[in-house]
Amino acid sequence: MIEGVKITPLKQFHDERGKVMHMMRCDREPFEKFGEIYFSVVEPGAIKGWHIHKEMTLNYAVPVGKIKFVLFDDRPDSSTRGELAELFLGPENYLLVTVPPMVWNGFKGLGAIPSLVANCATVPHSPDEIDRLDPFSERIPYDWSLKHG
Repeated sequence: MIEGVKITPLKQFHDERGKVMHMMRCDREPFEKFGEIYFSVVEPGAIKGWHIHKEMTLNYAVPVGKIKFVLFDDRPDSSTRGELAELFLGPENYLLVTVPPMVWNGFKGLGAIPSLVANCATVPHSPDEIDRLDPFSERIPYDWSLKHG
């Protein structure tokens, strides 16, 4: 895994009425501090990426739908510089992925329904704090297409 990225299994509690899905608590790792919580909806086949945050630590979970979440480490002093990581997130693989600042990331909606991506960020969003790249930029060596076989 990319240096500084943490993956935390999350609990779901089911009964005949439905379920409760935990995401984050202030008294447990990897909670750092609260900036804001927001939700991103991604349509099936749509790609939201690439983006990088200069200060914000991201804490992503996907309670509805399924996404392919991709990270790329371009930090000059990182032991994992040049590495890619690919994760599939959703209720069937319910995880909290903590992404430190300066790690490129993006996601693609999978399946037949829109996916809901929750982020509990450590700082409020600011347009000066984020940089973006086209999802097909050659700067990041990743192919978003479906891989067969």
